[in-house]
Amino acid sequence: MSAPVIEFWFDFGSSYSYLSAMRIEEAAAGAGVAVQWKPFLLGPVFQALGWSTSPFVLQKEKGDYAWIDLRRQCRKYGLPWRQPSVFPRAAVPPTRVALANAQLPWVGEFCRRVMQRNFVDDRDIATPEVTLAVLREMGLPAHALWAEAQSEEWRARLRAQTAAARWRGIFGAPTFFVGREMFWGDDRLDDALAHCRALR
Repeated sequence: MSAPVIEFWFDFGSSYSYLSAMRIEEAAAGAGVAVQWKPFLLGPVFQALGWSTSPFVLQKEKGDYAWIDLRRQCRKYGLPWRQPSVFPRAAVPPTRVALANAQLPWVGEFCRRVMQRNFVDDRDIATPEVTLAVLREMGLPAHALWAEAQSEEWRARLRAQTAAARWRGIFGAPTFFVGREMFWGDDRLDDALAHCRALR
């Protein structure tokens, strides 16, 4: 029998996606669940909902609370954390690379390293240099992977991936799907994994 699957829809600029990206593979492995990485762009989804940017920016009180909550959550999970000086950050280049290689075993490590650049090192992850440096650190053919991900084919696939997120009803990140069942928010990761186990 094949392992149940959890779809992990995330945006590299999403602070709560950072929490999930850093812990989902270990948690899923412990539950006997396979992870499908589903990078997409949250900005167009927000725009479709009538928001010009993140609700954490539009609603100051909510944003102020989120930074405190993130610090607490990172402490709880033993994760490094630094509030980025720019939020939310654009992340098109690493998103294209992750999408183009989402089926490969190294994609999780790549995503965690990019997330760390944003939420630990406070680096601009929209620059090519950051993505290329991460790929080189991992011993991967950085320039070839970069060139493929920036092709028109993968530009179109990222647009389609983001449209699919909207079509499925995603309104924030991280979002998890187990079959058609949707779970929103890092604090629902454990519930999504429990739902996977219940399907066996």
